[in-house]
Amino acid sequence: MIEDNVPSLPSPKCPPPEQAAPGVGDPHRLPDSPAFRIAGAVVAVVLAAMVLLPVAQAIARRLGSDIPGASIYVQHLTLWTGFLGAILATLGDQHLSLSTVNMIPAGRWKDAAKIFGGAVTAAVTGLLAYASVRMVMDNSTQAATLPFGIPIWWSETIMPVALAAIAVRQIASAHGGWTGRIAALAAAAAGFGLGLLAAHAPALLWPGAIVILAAFLLGTPVYVAMAGLAMLLYFVDGTAIASVPNDTFGLVTKSTLPAVPLLTLAGYVLAAGGASRRLVEANRALLGWMPGGMALMALAVCALFTAFTGASGVTILAVGGVVYPSLREEGYPEGFSLGLVTASGSLGLLFPPSLPVILYGVVAEADIKSLYLAGLVPCGLIIVLVAAYAIAVGVRAKTRRTPFEGRAAMRAIWRAKWDLALPVVVGGAILSGLANIVEAAALGALYAVIVEVVIFRNLHPRRDLPRVMASAAALVGAVVILMGVALALTQYLALAEVPNKVLEWVQAHVHTQWVFLLALNVILLVLGSVLEMYSAIVVLAPLIVPLGAAFGVNPVHLGVVFLANLELGFLLPPMGLNLFLSATRFGKPLPSLYRHAFPFLLIMSLGVLAVTYLDGLTTGMLKLFGVAGA
Repeated sequence: MIEDNVPSLPSPKCPPPEQAAPGVGDPHRLPDSPAFRIAGAVVAVVLAAMVLLPVAQAIARRLGSDIPGASIYVQHLTLWTGFLGAILATLGDQHLSLSTVNMIPAGRWKDAAKIFGGAVTAAVTGLLAYASVRMVMDNSTQAATLPFGIPIWWSETIMPVALAAIAVRQIASAHGGWTGRIAALAAAAAGFGLGLLAAHAPALLWPGAIVILAAFLLGTPVYVAMAGLAMLLYFVDGTAIASVPNDTFGLVTKSTLPAVPLLTLAGYVLAAGGASRRLVEANRALLGWMPGGMALMALAVCALFTAFTGASGVTILAVGGVVYPSLREEGYPEGFSLGLVTASGSLGLLFPPSLPVILYGVVAEADIKSLYLAGLVPCGLIIVLVAAYAIAVGVRAKTRRTPFEGRAAMRAIWRAKWDLALPVVVGGAILSGLANIVEAAALGALYAVIVEVVIFRNLHPRRDLPRVMASAAALVGAVVILMGVALALTQYLALAEVPNKVLEWVQAHVHTQWVFLLALNVILLVLGSVLEMYSAIVVLAPLIVPLGAAFGVNPVHLGVVFLANLELGFLLPPMGLNLFLSATRFGKPLPSLYRHAFPFLLIMSLGVLAVTYLDGLTTGMLKLFGVAGA
């Protein structure tokens, strides 16, 4: 399972500590060191500029003017946010990785596994920093500049600086004290020493790949495994390893990538400001009178919150602690309540302004507006199927209902109006054409900050907001550095014609679109249970997209099927991410979570199968709105 590390979110006016979710409002999840405060302060300034520039650009365009170079600078600021965030993720141990090392009993073997993983991390990150220095030195001789004459290589310097800081941190904080530090230093030295064996590089391929794979399985961050493999392949091929950071720098050419940190910031600000409780109160007042009303409330709140944050982990940890007790108080069975909260954590991932949709659009080069439109009916269908089961359980259990009071409902909705308006603000700006994806994301981030800092005053602008921004940047850093090295690995695979060979193999063994989609369902379901959503998108989408095109699958439909299957994988035993999160959050053994989540897994599977084979559920909305590609 890929760990979904959820950074701490300061929430001064949110639930008291005993009710708060682990990792949300937990001061021990992120450090309070001078290094973290300095990096956090810098990244807060960079994020603030990222928010304000696109908003100013959108306003200027409406006034018939323009801000020269605004979009280009926002793309470069995204690179800075990503690599500064990667430092924060390292300081807070937030990088995406397998949690298999935690399954090893405490003792010598577990210590050895952590020392080994730390040594490989130090070696790969050190080499990556060196390769970045070479890239900057090579590019510093070129005349390429940003608007206003700033050399592009100035922007590139954040990569070697950040990677060197990460490598030093990995060595200094290596597990096992001086034993771990010496092992990390020795591994880093050995990594640099491989350059002396260039003549024998082909013989190093399999031993190096085995070492990297073993470290990955023992919990080394995913970006380390991918970067290590990419550099190893380039080294064996006789190509300078500076190609890896050079390809990584290609991220700045992704014009929609800035939407990732902007929407992440919006979700984290809302989570820290107590939006979950306001949404629970509003939905309780509105739906509590219906059969199964409290369960419907849980579904609605979790779907909305997941759409806001783009992360099932944040939903389960932040909202689950509010929703689960409410379900139990109304008389719902414990098993059903646990299963519902566990399943609901991944609902809403296709609704705007969900981050995975944008990330898929960036990686697969698909139209994001079309993906949002195409995902509305499929996501709604899966929610309706789960809601029907929830109503049936509520009726059978004779749960209590809250009498509907119009005035009370209006008051609760009025209190939550600012939270409920976020998807309207972002989605409306995109669909109306008033703003592009990045500008709408910046508008959403600015809106969330104004709501929580100015309107509700749940976050202090100096004491709380910078830490929330640092928390968001830590997640962004984990994603961006992963995307960067994955882009480099993808470039190598493309040059080696690996996707073409995979396509030829699939076409030789799979002969119909129906069988291809069925195989895709199974593969994505299994991989979705062991990979975190962002990792799965970055790693799998470049391979799946050409296969879908070869079998005549509509690219937008393929994107919805891809994301829906990954969403379902969160519930698949034994490694489904939501199962681990719920077990941790509610202190329940995993086998019981498997049992309680199974009915929801089955119901949602029916919905995903319907979405897969009835492409009208996705393309219908595109035809209705006259969007190209339907």
